[in-house]
Amino acid sequence: MAGRRDRKDSRRDDERDEIDERVVDIKRVAKVIKGGRRFAFRTVVIVGDNKGRVGVGIGKARGVPDSIRKASERARKNMVSVALSGTTIPHEITSRYGGAKVLLKPASPGTGVIAGGAVRAVLEAVGVSDILTKSQGSANLLNVAMATVEALRSLHSAEELARMRGKNVNQVLPFWERREMAKQQRGTTEPEPVAEEAAVATAEENGNG
Repeated sequence: MAGRRDRKDSRRDDERDEIDERVVDIKRVAKVIKGGRRFAFRTVVIVGDNKGRVGVGIGKARGVPDSIRKASERARKNMVSVALSGTTIPHEITSRYGGAKVLLKPASPGTGVIAGGAVRAVLEAVGVSDILTKSQGSANLLNVAMATVEALRSLHSAEELARMRGKNVNQVLPFWERREMAKQQRGTTEPEPVAEEAAVATAEENGNG
């Protein structure tokens, strides 16, 4: 029994090491009770595996460490999978949560994460490294983080988009991916004429000889 418990604990430690955890907001809140006001801390934590999964958690406690722990545990339970396209997202999307509105647009490799605050924390935790964003409306960090997660949850893969629109998968890919595919196709088709020309030249030489 002790050995089995040790294996479970080590597995949990490995999972914690693989998770990217970010504290985006800590606020002191008050609850009015009969004897006056009771103060506590509310913490918002973003967790992700940098491979397409992300979650948001909220924790409240009398102390900051306890509120962070609660928020982290809830965020891990609320992790969702996101459809990514390489280092960016498959298509443009806008999402609202409360008074916050977040716009996400795919970007070519090398662009980086053009975002700030809670939007950047969510995108980096999920594993996006090239994207353009715009946060509109409320600046409340919790609402902005939730709006970003809702936008990521609503993303569709290129295959799903093609099926929904009745198009070929290549037609719904970002322009830089289509350009890269075109280069690869040209690279595979160009050597064939060269080989044919070499064969014709060899035949002519043999005929002249």
